[in-house]
Amino acid sequence: MLSKDFFCPIPFNIMKMKNLSTLTALSALMLMTACGKLGKSHKGLPDDGQLHGVSPANAYNLSKPPGMVYIPPGTFHMGPSDEDVNFAYTARNRQTSINGFWMDATEITNNEYRQFTNWVRDSTAATLMQYGKDVDGHFQIDWKKASTIKWGDKATIEKIDQMVVVPDNRIFGKKEIDPNKLVYHSETFDLKEAAQKQNEGKPRGQYIRKKDVKIYPDTLVWIRDFSYSYNEPMTKRYYSHPAFGNYPVVGVNWTQATVFCEWRTRYLNSFLERKKMATESDFRLPTESEWEYASRGGRSQSMFPWGNYYLRNKKGCLLANFKPGRGNYPEDGGFYTVRADAYWPNDFGLYCMAGNVAEWTSSFYYEGSYNFQHDMNPDIRWNAKDSDPPRMKRKVIRGGSWKDVGYFLQTSTRTYEYQDTAKSYIGFRCVIDLPPTMTNNRR
Repeated sequence: MLSKDFFCPIPFNIMKMKNLSTLTALSALMLMTACGKLGKSHKGLPDDGQLHGVSPANAYNLSKPPGMVYIPPGTFHMGPSDEDVNFAYTARNRQTSINGFWMDATEITNNEYRQFTNWVRDSTAATLMQYGKDVDGHFQIDWKKASTIKWGDKATIEKIDQMVVVPDNRIFGKKEIDPNKLVYHSETFDLKEAAQKQNEGKPRGQYIRKKDVKIYPDTLVWIRDFSYSYNEPMTKRYYSHPAFGNYPVVGVNWTQATVFCEWRTRYLNSFLERKKMATESDFRLPTESEWEYASRGGRSQSMFPWGNYYLRNKKGCLLANFKPGRGNYPEDGGFYTVRADAYWPNDFGLYCMAGNVAEWTSSFYYEGSYNFQHDMNPDIRWNAKDSDPPRMKRKVIRGGSWKDVGYFLQTSTRTYEYQDTAKSYIGFRCVIDLPPTMTNNRR
């Protein structure tokens, strides 16, 4: 198909042509009205009449994503590595092939998630202060001006009064940002539905999903998750104190983790567009099969990420952060969570794929899904609505956490949590599909 800038549109009905002279005249007219020659309409191509191809963007030169490691394609046996009667029907062992992808070496930390909440805070304030301009009905923020916002200035606080807690909710009259006002506007394209209904002729807008999501972590999970237990210090300090900056973020539900991935994609691609580089595919949560494959670290039949059947090394040291024995929480070196890069990584270079915090995946939890999924990149998804029954909101979580016994640390153990629920023991990490040329830079 010729590019739209090769010929100017000329209305005609070739079926009405009766003789050769008419056709010859029309051909001459098309040549005279051509918008430009092929050699000149595509810059950089030789004008020799030959096929050379046209790149959709500038040369691909994105560097290795910071903090991510490459997971090469491969095949593994998904499911229990030993006999497990309880999961004989919900997690049958089956051979599965996975395409290569990039994955965060650690769970997303408090500091990394704070970059997201700060971006939402700054963009909301910049909109209220009119630091930008309206373009085609959308307000575009001037980030140079937004970076000059003085949060401790009284004049600034007055301009963004809508973001501040109301007087009745203030302690000693202190004006603070209301976490409920940190809302991210999400807009995504539902590729799966578009693929299923492509013959219905619906406009593109029918597949665009828009929603507003409150993105501040629920810090009260530390109290709510444990009845008759004193955990108030974690509620007050875990997300706000710099001592916990490199610890995994918790109190984030599945929907919040998903919009974090969307924002991370938007943040990267806006930079690439400014540099006139090719934009990238989306950051996302890993599928259940991708997570298990990555957790195994290339060891198809091992029970744990470190490659054997034991929770301790030969010196008797515990190899992950979990609940040893009958509740000796501090024995592994951490009472609650620990740094996201604690303990040795697996053979893929991934930290804490067992213990510390369990992790969200993108997959819908269905007991019998192993029986019908494809053996190539298996996955089952369901974009549950708020009105859907709770059963349809179950998402697979993997890896076990600091409060779980050793069974949940196994690479094959699967369980679930509801997508609108936040916990003090569930975090997440992102993956991204990058072109094969990136694999040369993985070390």
